[in-house]
Amino acid sequence: MAVTPESAPTPIAIPEYLIRHTTLRQLQIFEATVRLGSFTRAAEELFLTQPTISMQIKKLSEAVGLPLFEHVGRSVKPTEAGHELYDSCRKIFDVLANLEMKVSDLQGMRRGRLRLAVITTVKYFLPELLGEFCAMHPGIGVALKVSNRERIMERLGKDEDDLYIVGAVPEDADLETYPFAPNPLVVVAPRDHPLVGRKNIPIEELASYPFVGREPGSGTRDAVRRMFLEKGPLPEVKMELGSNEAIKHAVVAGLGLAVLSLHSLTLDGPDGPLALLDVEGFPIVRQWYVVHPKGKELSLVAQAFLDFALAAVPAKRDQMCASWPGLNLRG
Repeated sequence: MAVTPESAPTPIAIPEYLIRHTTLRQLQIFEATVRLGSFTRAAEELFLTQPTISMQIKKLSEAVGLPLFEHVGRSVKPTEAGHELYDSCRKIFDVLANLEMKVSDLQGMRRGRLRLAVITTVKYFLPELLGEFCAMHPGIGVALKVSNRERIMERLGKDEDDLYIVGAVPEDADLETYPFAPNPLVVVAPRDHPLVGRKNIPIEELASYPFVGREPGSGTRDAVRRMFLEKGPLPEVKMELGSNEAIKHAVVAGLGLAVLSLHSLTLDGPDGPLALLDVEGFPIVRQWYVVHPKGKELSLVAQAFLDFALAAVPAKRDQMCASWPGLNLRG
């Protein structure tokens, strides 16, 4: 139907000044600064220098006509005008993300972007799947965020990504949940440790040895703590580290035993520098889950990856069982 002057949509009010004097890049910088509470952290996330962040925020403040931040100690907090702009930024980016999703769907996945946020240990399992998926769809780009459980749950609460992989799903969360892959937790020691080679070691005996553990907020740390509390005293944790790789090096150096995801030992293999201990109650076979908010409309790219990943997991599980004979990895 032809659009006549009488049937034409009512024109919307266009903010001419803001359109002329602001850019989407400035809004992106502003949004990251508010969300992260720091010019420095925003610069790191966006791969920019801190002076560039400061300059663009200054230009944006001048365009708005009001200060957007106030300094509180070493952090920055949005002013009232900053809060209003932040809410508007989120709405703008939601609309643009929806547009990008619809354009990607129209293109039949010839191009597009997949945004994933995963807990730390998933990084040992996921790259192989992503490699296979991207080989099937070479026009797809991937943005992967890896962090501990608390940070991933923060991102999930703000719906910043397409899909999330977590180790525990809050009971009160309104989420679509898909069981994904097993995450066996095993006790490791240096190869010259006196417990290596012993069978069915009582878990109470481990409490007499020092441990190297993960930082607060780690799902592995919480699972291990529950196991020890059920069986006996907690072991002494001599050192807390923020990465599995750092823990592996500490164990090899003789600083203590550790409980790690078996996936973190994949590249080392059964004959690597760490030995698996045969401990009562281990491995603890936890489960990973792919989740997203209920009612969320997944893009064609996100839905395709979800279907691909869930279909691929059984073969990956069998491969893991074959690589570590003797361990009951099926829970």
